[in-house]
Amino acid sequence: MSFVTAMCFARSYGAGAKGRVTALVLAWALSLFAVLTAVVPAARAETPVVASERVEVVTARARTPFAVEVVDTDESRSRGLMFRRTMADDHGMLFDFRREEPVWFWMKNTYLPLDMIFARADGTIISVAHDAEPLSEALVPSNGPVRFVLEVNAGVAARLGLAPGDRLVHPRIRVAP
Repeated sequence: MSFVTAMCFARSYGAGAKGRVTALVLAWALSLFAVLTAVVPAARAETPVVASERVEVVTARARTPFAVEVVDTDESRSRGLMFRRTMADDHGMLFDFRREEPVWFWMKNTYLPLDMIFARADGTIISVAHDAEPLSEALVPSNGPVRFVLEVNAGVAARLGLAPGDRLVHPRIRVAP
């Protein structure tokens, strides 16, 4: 209800000064509610990637660094990049499942088109899902057991020429002897 609507409501009942004050208070309260419900989800949606760590993608052509947010709890992994609207090209999110297992991702509530890079515990990339469709509930499989998944903006994997057998390098990744 807008301020004008509240005032019309008060006048329609022939309210005097007391009715107009009540209408003003009502209009103020409803306006505040409308602002808070519009602003709070928007702020949540625009949470930037907290890039506190670094991972390198190693191909035959180059080593490319990315600033990443590492997610390693059930809660943080389930949220992932949901509700985010922007991410720098040299940023990403590294999912650590703490053990190798087949995993499936989806893009529900994820507005960014993404590439998903699936890697074993030793950092070896086993598969790449290119250009995952935003907001899709279609499952994106790892195609085998993985410990890590690196999500980057769509098109990055193709630009780097990523392929199975390339590697991720990060302090959590231990290369087998």
